[in-house]
Amino acid sequence: MTTVMAGFIPAIHVLFFGHREDMGARKRRQVHDPRTGRSSSTFPPISMALAAAIVSFLASSAPAHADLKICNRMSYVVEAAISIDDKATTATRGWFRIDPAMCRVVLQGPLTGDRVLLNARALGVYGASPIPQNGSDMLCVAPDDFVIAAARQCRSGQTPAPFTQVTPTQAEDGNMAAYLAEDSEYDDEQARLAGIQRLLVIAGYDAAPIDGVDGPKTQGALASFLKSRGLPPDSVQSANFFATMIDAVQAPSSSGLTWCNDTPHKVVAAVGADDGKTVTSRGWYRIDPGKCLHPDVTGQPRQIFSFAEAVDADNRTIKLKDKPLNWGGTKLLCTRDSKFEITEQGDCATRGLAATGFAAVDIGGGGKTLRFTMP
Repeated sequence: MTTVMAGFIPAIHVLFFGHREDMGARKRRQVHDPRTGRSSSTFPPISMALAAAIVSFLASSAPAHADLKICNRMSYVVEAAISIDDKATTATRGWFRIDPAMCRVVLQGPLTGDRVLLNARALGVYGASPIPQNGSDMLCVAPDDFVIAAARQCRSGQTPAPFTQVTPTQAEDGNMAAYLAEDSEYDDEQARLAGIQRLLVIAGYDAAPIDGVDGPKTQGALASFLKSRGLPPDSVQSANFFATMIDAVQAPSSSGLTWCNDTPHKVVAAVGADDGKTVTSRGWYRIDPGKCLHPDVTGQPRQIFSFAEAVDADNRTIKLKDKPLNWGGTKLLCTRDSKFEITEQGDCATRGLAATGFAAVDIGGGGKTLRFTMP
């Protein structure tokens, strides 16, 4: 089987605002539930499968000399890549890591190209990719930090990715700014809290729903996380707190299923869950070398299944002595090359799907860590 791991490439739309306050002023009205003691938002919480990103730009004249920065109002730690397109060539550069509620300068000095284009992805810890970006320019990127001078003809180790044209305009600090945001339209404070909630859930703490609204449930989950890591309460405000949380979710867990990649290759994985009525398969999750990941298995399934395989920089299955380097079993579940969540497991081939052999995983003891190693 050849697996394509799309990564997080959000569907990007362009939305203009006259002032930065337009977005932050649209605070969500909170409703207090006396039964739970929790405040909730009148906006519905988003889900990973339905998340769509909005790139918003501040509308005013640009100064003669200004840096270009990307600001993240999503509940994901993202990596961004930019492209400068002119009549002579198209160059790409990435990845710029940006935490929720943070901005990062991605280009210094005045813009000299004809067009500016953008691509963004979430870190692999977030699992299966949300809806892909809808940009029409297919430009070359690489797995790690890169600068590609001629980005319309990909070379070895480079893959095409959709970029969306943007029109940055002047921000309050005089720089050119573009904002990555979700349909929930978080302001900076809400985006940061939603980002913490999302990572708490991945790490195994009950901070749902992921809505950017504070309350006893979120505070309790956060307190448990801090205590388990020996961190003081004020560490939440530190500049590297998201890095601390990312490290936590990439470590083996005492509950649920954990995948750990002990190979020098990128691994993509899929999980199956049998709740007694339906068997659902879901993938693909990206696990970088030396990292661990917790797939999002909800509820209390009777049985868990796992499949994983190593892929190269072009997302082609790695083979050793003509045999695919993968880790699975005899339980056949349906998969496909791109992101998927499949609840009907019969007649995979007739529906254009692949029948892939998953291994049953025993998590009866509270937690199970599967380590993918070289043979």
